[in-house]
Amino acid sequence: MKGDEAMELLGFAPNSRPNPSEVKAAYKRKAMESHPDLFPGHQKSQAETKFKQISEAYSCLKDCERLGNQAGGSYVHVARRGAYKSYSRRNQALIRTPFILLILATISFGSLNASRAYRREKEACPSYNPFLP
Repeated sequence: MKGDEAMELLGFAPNSRPNPSEVKAAYKRKAMESHPDLFPGHQKSQAETKFKQISEAYSCLKDCERLGNQAGGSYVHVARRGAYKSYSRRNQALIRTPFILLILATISFGSLNASRAYRREKEACPSYNPFLP
């Protein structure tokens, strides 16, 4: 979506230069007018389409402002996919360590409880069978 189309969709004049707060206010106003939850079932699909266009226009104008293009040139908004890698190879061990420690602690405490229960049972009911441990 081009900047001029986005400005027209949010209700600005084609050659105007709105500041970020005006863009945000216009987006909120238009979003509240065309939010799909406000419409009955048979008009919901049209409202969703309009709401998506308004959201795309806002993100386009927001990106144009951030890039320093006040007039809203011909930038195209590209949606990001996936998550950023927040760690490098050298930090992978630091991220995995807590999980490994949790697993080891669970195994050790579980075996401790099992051996304690076995001793209690053996004391409570002693067996004189030499083949049993």
